[in-house]
Amino acid sequence: MAGTVVSMARSMLGAVISVAASAAATEMSLLMGVRDDIRFMKNELETMQAFLVTAEAAKENNRQLQVWAKQVRDLAYVIEDCLDEFMVHVGSRSRSRRLFKLKDRRRIAKQIRGLKARVEEVSNRNTRYNFINTDASSSIDEANSYMEDIRSHSASNIDEAQLVGFAKTKKELINMVDVNSRYGLSKVISVVGMGGLGKTTLARKVYESKENIVNKFAWCAWVTISQSFSKMEMLKGMIMQLLGPESLRKCLKDLEGKAVQVEDLSRYLRENLEDKRYFIVLDDLWTIDSWNWIKDIAFPIRNNKGSRIIITTRDVGLAEQCTSESLIYQLKHLQIKDATHLLLRKSRKTHEYMKNDKEVKMVVNKMVKKCGGLPLAILTIGGMLASKKVTEWESIYEQIPSELESNPSLEALRKIVTLSYNNLPSHLKSCFLYLSIFPEDFEIKRRRLVDRWIAEGFVTARGGVNIEDVGISYFTELINRSMIQPSKVNMEGNIKSCRVHDIMRDVMISISRDEIFVHLVGDNATAVADCNYHHVAFHGSKRQKIGMDCIHVRSLTVFGERSMEPSASLFSSKLRMLRALDLEDGDFVVRQEDINNIGSLRHLKYLTVRPFGECSNLHKLPGSIGKLQGLQSLDLGYSCIKTLPTEIGKLEGLRTLRCRKNEYFKYYDYFKYLSENMEKYKCMGGILCIPMVCSSGFPSGAREEKEGAVALRQGISNLKELQILEYVDIERTSSRAIEELGELTQLKKLRVTTEGATEEKCKLFWEAIGKLPCLYSLHVDGNNIEWLGSASFAPPLMRTLRLKGNIVEVPNWVGSLRHLVKIIFCGSVEKEGEKTMEMLGALPNLMLVDLSFYYGVREELVFVSEAFPSLRILRMHFRHDMRMVRYEEGTMPHIAELYLHFTFQNSVRITGIKHLPKIKEISIRIPRVLNNFELHQEVKSHPNHPVMRVSFRDRGTTTVGGSNVVEVEEAMGESSAVLSEHGAARESYLDVQTGSDSEDDLR
Repeated sequence: MAGTVVSMARSMLGAVISVAASAAATEMSLLMGVRDDIRFMKNELETMQAFLVTAEAAKENNRQLQVWAKQVRDLAYVIEDCLDEFMVHVGSRSRSRRLFKLKDRRRIAKQIRGLKARVEEVSNRNTRYNFINTDASSSIDEANSYMEDIRSHSASNIDEAQLVGFAKTKKELINMVDVNSRYGLSKVISVVGMGGLGKTTLARKVYESKENIVNKFAWCAWVTISQSFSKMEMLKGMIMQLLGPESLRKCLKDLEGKAVQVEDLSRYLRENLEDKRYFIVLDDLWTIDSWNWIKDIAFPIRNNKGSRIIITTRDVGLAEQCTSESLIYQLKHLQIKDATHLLLRKSRKTHEYMKNDKEVKMVVNKMVKKCGGLPLAILTIGGMLASKKVTEWESIYEQIPSELESNPSLEALRKIVTLSYNNLPSHLKSCFLYLSIFPEDFEIKRRRLVDRWIAEGFVTARGGVNIEDVGISYFTELINRSMIQPSKVNMEGNIKSCRVHDIMRDVMISISRDEIFVHLVGDNATAVADCNYHHVAFHGSKRQKIGMDCIHVRSLTVFGERSMEPSASLFSSKLRMLRALDLEDGDFVVRQEDINNIGSLRHLKYLTVRPFGECSNLHKLPGSIGKLQGLQSLDLGYSCIKTLPTEIGKLEGLRTLRCRKNEYFKYYDYFKYLSENMEKYKCMGGILCIPMVCSSGFPSGAREEKEGAVALRQGISNLKELQILEYVDIERTSSRAIEELGELTQLKKLRVTTEGATEEKCKLFWEAIGKLPCLYSLHVDGNNIEWLGSASFAPPLMRTLRLKGNIVEVPNWVGSLRHLVKIIFCGSVEKEGEKTMEMLGALPNLMLVDLSFYYGVREELVFVSEAFPSLRILRMHFRHDMRMVRYEEGTMPHIAELYLHFTFQNSVRITGIKHLPKIKEISIRIPRVLNNFELHQEVKSHPNHPVMRVSFRDRGTTTVGGSNVVEVEEAMGESSAVLSEHGAARESYLDVQTGSDSEDDLR
C-alpha cells in the first residue's frame, strides 16, 4: 500500500515537472518572440515621434498632412500603452511570477502582432496618397504672410484704441524710450504681452508720433519679424526705410557683377548707421537667435547718438535676454471700464442703452469677462455683435467657443492665439493642451500641474537636473511666452499658481478636441465620446458616465458636486491604463469598498483622493496599494486613515505622500449618528431639533478627540525618492520607523505631530531630522514641545519652520538657520529671553515672522536698527500687558504688512511707523478703541500711504482718522484680524497663513 502511494506520488510529481518544463519552454519561446517585437515597437515609436515633431511645423495649412499625422499619433499612443503593459505585466524579474503571467504574455503578443499590421497599413496609406512628400515650405510662407496681414489690420485700429486706455500706455512707453536723450549707446526697449493684447498697435502709435519720434529721429524703420523671415529681404527693407531707395539702388549697383551676400548688405547698413541717430521697431520677435543675428549684423556697436530700438514679443524670457529688466514694458490687459467702453463702441451701443436693459448689461459683462481685457478679442467679438440683434447676444456668448472654430469674423483672433501655440516647442505642446482639463477661470496650482505632467510622461529628465526642476522650467516657459497668466506669487517671487485666459482656453479646447487629446464632460455637453480620448475631465453637477471605451484613458479628473457616476467605476480594471486619477475637486463620497480595488490600476502614478467634505469613509489604505510600483504622488487628503500599511514601503518611486490632519470620526455617517441619538435631540412636544454640523463636520460628542495623523510602519526607509511627507503621528509610530525617517535623504518637506509622544521618541525623531540634508520645510505640532529646547542642531538648509505647542523659550539653534525664510510659531513661550528678537532679527533671509499666541515678560518691545533686513510680514500676538512697541530708524526696511494683536491692555503706544519705508498695511487688534494720535499722524503722513485697520471688541466706530486710517467693529469671538480691501497688496503673500496648505516651501 505504501509502495503504491509512493509510486503515485512519483507519477504525479513527474507530471507536474513535465507540465512545468513544457510551460517553461513555451514561456521562453514566447518571451524571445515578444522581446523582438517589443524592440521593433520601440524603434517604430521613436520614428513616429520624430515625424510628429517635424510635421507640427508644416501641417497647419496642409489638410492631408493633418489627417496622416492624426493617424500616426493615434497609433503611437496605442504603441505606448502596449509597451507600458509589457513593462508592468510581463517584465517581472521573478521566473516563477513570469510563469503565472503566461496569459498576459499571450495577450500582449497578440496585441503586438495587430499593431505591426497597423504600422504597415499606415505606411502603405502614405505611399498611396503621398502625404509626407508634400512641399510644406510654401504653406509656411503663406501662413507668415497671412499673419503679417493680420497684425497690420490689428494695428490699423489705432484710432479706436486711442479712446480705450492706450493714451496712458503710449505716454509711459515714450518716457521709457527717453527720446530727449541725444547721446549714449543705443538702447533696447521691449514691449511684452500675449497675442492680441495690442503690442503692435502700441508700438505703431509710438512710431508714428510726430512730436516724439518723427521730429527727433531722422532715420526710422519698422521691421516685422516673421517666424521664418528672409535675411536678405529684411536687410533690403531696412536699408530702404532707413537710408532711402536711392541708397539701396546704389548699394546693389556697387555689388553688380557678383553674387550679393547677406554680409555685403549688413556691412553697408552698419557703416551708414554708425554716425546716425536712428529709431527702429522690430515687431513680433520670436527667438533669441533672430535677435542675436539682427543685433550683430545690422546695428553698429560704436553708435553713441542715443539711438533707440523697440522690440515687441510675446516672450518675457526673450525680452530679458534682449535688454535690462528696467527697459521691459509689460503691456497690461484693458481694465473692465475701458473694455466695456470698447465693446459697446464696436457693437454700436451706448452705456445708457446698457443701463436701461438689465439683460443687456448682464450679457455685456459676460462678454467683457470672456474677452479678459484682450483688445483684439473685444474688437472682433464686438464687430460680430454689431451685425446681430441684441436678443441674439446671449446665444452668441454661449457659442463663442464653437464660433472661434468656424466663424470668418473671428478668424483673425483665432489665428493670432493659435500662432502662439504653433510656435511652442514640441515638448510644451502637450503640457499646454493638458491645461484644458481644468474649468474656466480655475486657479491651477503649479505643484499639482507639474506633478501631473511628470506622471503623464510629458517631462523628460536632463542629465544632472532634477525632473521636478525641469517641469518647473516648462511651467515658467509657458508663463514667459504669455500662454498662461500668473495667478499668485509668493514672497520670494516664485509663481505658485496660474490661470488660462478664457479665449486662449477656448482655442486650446478646440485644438485638444482635434488632437483627440482631452474630452470634457459637462452639464451642457454630451457625455458620449466617439473617439478614444486619452484624458477625460468631468465638469458640472449632473451625474455623468464616461460613455466611451476607457481602455486608453490615461487621466481622469473630476470637478464639481455629484459629477461622476458611482465611485466604484473610478477604480475599475476598465481604466487599467490610467496614469493620473485626480479627485481633489470632486465633491462626492469615495467609499472604502471602492478604493479596495486600487491595485487594479497598475499604471497609476498620480492619485489624489479628497473625501467629500470631512465625512470621510476612508479608514484604511488597502494592501493592494503595494502593486502600484510606479506611483509617484499619493494624496489622501483629510481621511480617517490611522496607519499606513507596510505595503507603502514597496512604492520606491513615491515622491509625495500626504495623509493630512483631520479628526478621526467615531461615526462615519452623520445620519447614522442622528438615528442613534434621536432621543438626545427631541425637544418639548417630541419635535426633533437636528443639530447643525459644526466646523469639524459633526456635533460635539459625535467625534473622538484623537487627531488623525497617520502612523508609519517599518519599511518607510525604502522610499528613497520621497520629497514630501505629511502628516505623521510620532506617538503611534514605532521607534524603528522613526529612525528610518533619517534615511529619507531626498525629503524636503515634513509635517509631524508629537502630541502624546514620549520624550525619548521626540529626541529620536530630532536625531533623524539632523540626517536630512535636503529638508527645507518642517512643521511640528504638539501640546508640549519643550524637548526642542534641548536640541543643539537643525537641518542647515531649512527655509520654513512651523512650530505649534508650548515651550519655555525659542531654541537657540533657530539662530543658526541662515536660509530661513519663514518662522511660524503658534503656542506659548514662558519666557521670551533677551536674545530672541535679536536672534531672529539677525537672520538675513527671514521674510515672515508669525508669533501667534505669544507670551512674553517685557512691557516694551523695540525693533532696533538693521534688524530683520529682509522681513516682509510681521504678525505678533501679545497675551501680556504690552505698553509700547517701537520701531527704530533702519529696522525692517522691506516690511510691507504688520499685524499686532493685543489681548489685555486698554492702551498701547505704537511709534516709529514713519521709519518703515515700504509698509503697505497695518492691522491692529485691541480690546478697546485705540486713541493713539501719534500713530495716526505717522500713518497719515507716511509717503507710502499705508492702509491701517484697527479692530476692537468693546464698541465700534465709523470714525475715520485719515483717508487711509479706518477703525472697524470687530466681530464677536476670537476671529482673525480684519483684512484690507487692498487685497492686491496681500496677493504676493498668499501662502503664509499659519496652517495653510502652503506649497511655497519647495521649488
